Amino acid sequence: MKRLLLIAGLIVGCRPPAPAADPTRLAALLASGSWVDLSYPFDSTTIYWPTAQPFRLEVVSAQRTAAGYYYAANNIAAAEHGGTHLDAPVHFAEGKHATDQIPLDQLIGPAVVVDVTSQVTAEGADYQITPQLLESAGVDSLAGKIVLFRTGWGSRWPDRARYLGTAKTGETAVPELHFPGIHPNAARWLRDRGVKAGGIDTPSIDYGQSQTFDSHQLLFAANIPAFENVAHLDQLPRTGAFVIALPMKIAGGSGGPLRVVAWIPD
Repeated sequence: MKRLLLIAGLIVGCRPPAPAADPTRLAALLASGSWVDLSYPFDSTTIYWPTAQPFRLEVVSAQRTAAGYYYAANNIAAAEHGGTHLDAPVHFAEGKHATDQIPLDQLIGPAVVVDVTSQVTAEGADYQITPQLLESAGVDSLAGKIVLFRTGWGSRWPDRARYLGTAKTGETAVPELHFPGIHPNAARWLRDRGVKAGGIDTPSIDYGQSQTFDSHQLLFAANIPAFENVAHLDQLPRTGAFVIALPMKIAGGSGGPLRVVAWIPD
């Protein structure tokens, strides 16, 4: 209970409650705000990298049994990287954290939303977020924060051709990918300021035409994970939200499906 009260205190941006705090305080704090789901559902429309195995659901049972009760069960299969998902540092940095090794503290914390929608509209699909833009965003400190980039690309989901730049699959589709991302210099800037994690509402933190995924390499070498295909960032304030991003705990995984939500206090 003390841990829950501590989380509640962080959510509303106040000091952690004293150990003797009233157990009803958590419910009271959570009653004065709202939750926002930042995850897309996994189904037949979920967008994956052109070379990745898409999400598949096999119905095992969806019927009433001979004993008279209803029973539903499914088998699922998919690549780690698709839909709203986590990129673990080991995805592009040998020896760094796998999915199950990322400390919870890096997946839970106050969020800063950087809105670059107007820049993307002006400069097009291949826009890359720069350090200069981050410096002009006026955020006092990013240390210990989860930084989420809103490019406006989420408005294209789940139109695969508009979201990825191509409707093709396989290796031949990769050169045709076009969507915004984080410039390597901006990734370095974020790393040097001690962010917990980064996220974006596009398929990748590197822009679609990247060949070497330098932003991945820079952040992941510092054990900073990333969230991709984050949904509904237009519903978050610039600051003040508290994010909880919990992936499927895949032992040794390079990523995995992610359920990420944000608490917005009144």
